[in-house]
Amino acid sequence: MTGRLTGRTALVTGAAAGIGRAVADRFVAEGARVAYADRDTAGAQAAATAATARAVPMDVTDESAVVAGFAALAADGWVPDVVVVNAGVQLFGQDAEIADLDLDVWRRTHEVNLTGAFLSMKHAVRGMLTIGGGSIVLTGSPTAVRGEGRDFIAYASSKAGMHGLGRTVAAAYADRSIRVNTVVPPYTETGLVSTIATDPAARAAIVGRIPMGRPGTVADLEGVYVFLASDESTFATGGTFAVDGGMTTL
Repeated sequence: MTGRLTGRTALVTGAAAGIGRAVADRFVAEGARVAYADRDTAGAQAAATAATARAVPMDVTDESAVVAGFAALAADGWVPDVVVVNAGVQLFGQDAEIADLDLDVWRRTHEVNLTGAFLSMKHAVRGMLTIGGGSIVLTGSPTAVRGEGRDFIAYASSKAGMHGLGRTVAAAYADRSIRVNTVVPPYTETGLVSTIATDPAARAAIVGRIPMGRPGTVADLEGVYVFLASDESTFATGGTFAVDGGMTTL
């Protein structure tokens, strides 16, 4: 690693596993102090083993928990200048086409994916305004930009909302040195999509729509998060960065 994030303080939501864990680990390796934020406190503690890492209990749907997490960091001089808004859910077996979608599934999905993004960004921005700026990176989805989510209406719409939220916040705070960008990963085999990964037909169908012919891995994604967190991307804001094997180009 090259120390590209030396001097940075980062908070990553959903950092106990999956993409969030990989990004948080890579940030540590690149020299940042990293807060592993997750409602799975034990998982965050197990992940945050480096000397420059700490676990932060945080349910992103609960504003009091988000406030407490950021306040605890600030009290120790850890106001994040990088925040990765990554926590999310996809309710397989419950999310559906709109005619078949239960309101409760819609609400639970949006509560985590969109309201959670709103609360994470709200308090990230408040902290960044006190330190002169920073970088917020959202984990988006191909379902937000094309019809990949037709069977997952709640998930796809929540991610589309996140994409729009990111662009709006980027425009609002560009003159105050706060940047907001969105990474679009492909189908990436983490615990979030274990239902698809263990179903050969479903897996083949989605992998068949990726021009590079394979699922993404967390290792494919880490680099763009580092870029967006670093000074290398100081003129990038409001952008959407697809790292999806060409999935959204078809």
